[in-house]
Amino acid sequence: MDVLNLFGDDKSQNSGGQENETSSNQQDSQSSGSLKLHKEELDITKNNIDAGEVVLSKEVVEEQKTVNVPVMHEEVVIKRTPMNNERSNESINSGETIRIPVSQEEVEVNKYTVTTEEVSASKREVEDTQQIQETLQHEEAHVNTTGSVDIVSGESGFEDINK
Repeated sequence: MDVLNLFGDDKSQNSGGQENETSSNQQDSQSSGSLKLHKEELDITKNNIDAGEVVLSKEVVEEQKTVNVPVMHEEVVIKRTPMNNERSNESINSGETIRIPVSQEEVEVNKYTVTTEEVSASKREVEDTQQIQETLQHEEAHVNTTGSVDIVSGESGFEDINK
């Protein structure tokens, strides 16, 4: 039931028992009335969600490396020179020995660690724009007249409603 009796008596209610504000009231006893117009607006909120993660790690990768290293070693060259059987005053001695030391280079391999690069990760905030499309509804007032009814512009704001 209309509390202010703006839309008529109980006869203007719909079958569900609720008031129907948009029904047309054509009762002679009513001298004024009003409609409240409504519209929808967007209420946009932003929520942080987990988008994933970045994990930095390292692993050991083995690689076979072949390097040619020049090394030196000594060789003993034995040379025999014929003496034409010349006569000698030296006695035959089996105890005479000549020692010639022979050397060579030996390759020694040692490994050591060096730093080749640094990999770092950090976060930064990047602002982007997302376009949202949504259909919004709003109510408009329409004034319909039948017969010879004059509408006078006033404080009600109906002066431009039918333009």
